[in-house]
Amino acid sequence: MIVLTRLNGITFAVNPDLIERAQANPDTSIVLVDGTTFNVRESVDEVIDLVAGYRARVIALAHTMSADGETPRRSTRLGVVEGDLPRTRKGGR
Repeated sequence: MIVLTRLNGITFAVNPDLIERAQANPDTSIVLVDGTTFNVRESVDEVIDLVAGYRARVIALAHTMSADGETPRRSTRLGVVEGDLPRTRKGGR
C-alpha cells in the first residue's frame, strides 16, 4: 500500500495495483480501475515515485525471502507432452 494525502489533509492508503492513472488538472487525481477517483496533494511525479518504491520493496522482499533459505514455491513450467493425451468427455482431446 502507498499512503496519499487528500486535499483536506487526511491520509489514506491505496493499493497501487488498483491505480489506473494519475492526472494533474491542476490538482492530482488518482483514478482506480473501478472508476473511483481521489484528489490528492501529491504531484503526479510523487505518486509515480511512491508506486515505484512500493514495487521495489516487494521485489526486494521476495529476493530476501528466497535468500534466507525459505523454500520458494515450486514454479509451474509449461512444456510439450509427448504421446496421446487421454480422451475427455464427449470424445474431445
